[in-house]
Amino acid sequence: MSNPSHPSSPPPAAGRLVEIMERLPPSPIALIGDLMLDRYLYGNAERLSPEAPVPVLHFQREEHRAGGAGSVAADLAALGAAVRMVSAIGQDDNAQLLRQHLRTAGVDDSAILGIANRPTVCKLRLVGLAQHRHPQQMMRLDYEDCTPLPDETYHQLHRTLLQSLDGAKILCIEDYNKGLLSDDFCRRVIAEARSRNIPVLVDPAAITDYSKYAHATALKLNRSETQKATGINMSDPAQFEQGARWLIDHLDLEAAVVTLDKSGAYLALRDGPSHWLKTRPRQVYDVTGAGDMVLAMLAVARSAGATWPQAVALSNIAGGLEVERFGAVPIRPEEIIEELMSELQQHLGKQRTIDNLLAELNRHRASGKKIVFTNGCFDLLHLGHVKYFQFAKAQGDLLVVGVNTDRSIRRLKGESRPIIPETDRLAVLEELESIDYLVPFDDDTPLDLIHQVRPDVLVKGADYQKEQVVGWDFVESCGGRVALAPLIDGRSTSALIQRILQAHAGR
Repeated sequence: MSNPSHPSSPPPAAGRLVEIMERLPPSPIALIGDLMLDRYLYGNAERLSPEAPVPVLHFQREEHRAGGAGSVAADLAALGAAVRMVSAIGQDDNAQLLRQHLRTAGVDDSAILGIANRPTVCKLRLVGLAQHRHPQQMMRLDYEDCTPLPDETYHQLHRTLLQSLDGAKILCIEDYNKGLLSDDFCRRVIAEARSRNIPVLVDPAAITDYSKYAHATALKLNRSETQKATGINMSDPAQFEQGARWLIDHLDLEAAVVTLDKSGAYLALRDGPSHWLKTRPRQVYDVTGAGDMVLAMLAVARSAGATWPQAVALSNIAGGLEVERFGAVPIRPEEIIEELMSELQQHLGKQRTIDNLLAELNRHRASGKKIVFTNGCFDLLHLGHVKYFQFAKAQGDLLVVGVNTDRSIRRLKGESRPIIPETDRLAVLEELESIDYLVPFDDDTPLDLIHQVRPDVLVKGADYQKEQVVGWDFVESCGGRVALAPLIDGRSTSALIQRILQAHAGR
């Protein structure tokens, strides 16, 4: 048995994870599983029925989304994969709505079979709204027939599966135990993929016998599913290892990924060390779709060449972002990159070299962020500076502050300045919430830095006219603008130094 060397493994480098996300290829991924339509009926719930002590919903609107394996398909497509969906649904109105959602998401639905006299699985949710409150699911009504499919349908599915596996980099199986993936058919699906050297990732059903998933590449399952399948209580790291190892040994897997809610995920490998990858705390709003997003991210990351720990780390982030949304909402690569950039900044702090800064700003721009730039000596920090930075940050999404080096200040203001050395000035500025990045510069003016940063907004104090601001014409020529921050009377470094000198002289 391979045991983890530490209670939890250090997360893979955020910078490397960003690179993986930036270079996700449009991988062809085949997906087979139970499709369903998620329908949401929203209504105001502000009174109880006079007939019984139950809330009354006053209907407001209806929404519907692809659910089950359809949620995984939409997630895969949002991550840039070329998704080939294999499944069977009814020939009813819900089937048409489901196909429409899949096509809109960019999913190939040509291998989805329509079956007469069988309802498309549908989950109808009644969602209550109240003033100043979040939507709250109150009841769910399921429409489904979970009996096995007709033999002829399985024959057709097998033929379409073989076509969908041509050129596929990975096969995902999403099993909700709704009659599609019978034991025999599931085994055939896995065998067909493995005979072509196509990895198989399985999100299993909540059942006790997992033998039909034997010889898959990996299982992705949650804590309770692991307990149900293995009989092992999953409450501490030793049991995480024991449960995941049981799955690998009994099902001949390469890997087992057990999601642990707020505790992250546990990864066990047949030929390698185990990893407990923790995640940051989240404000959980709705867990719907989180497991689907984890499977999709695992598949896309592995198809892009990510290691198992890297793929699980990215899946932790994708699943964490998902639980902060209501309903199953696909997470885009830009959102994951933004989350990684935030983690990277927390780890590295705010100070950057210009080369590192530019690489990060390019990533922020790709996600639609507006960059604000200002500069100065910031020798003795005071209220005027704090208000100035707050104004600057309000002009966009990210505030980059260029800070004069000690040498450049001496050239500009004389040998008596700065009062506070460069390292101390940067350390104090780093603690201001409104500042996102700090970059020292040694030139007499920030013009070269402005040319490299190419800010959307250039901020200077209102004691300047726009035409006096260094770099104003360049910024405007690039489509940006200049913003002049209002001054606070009596708050300036020079005035502060003068008061200190006067106070000292009067002692």
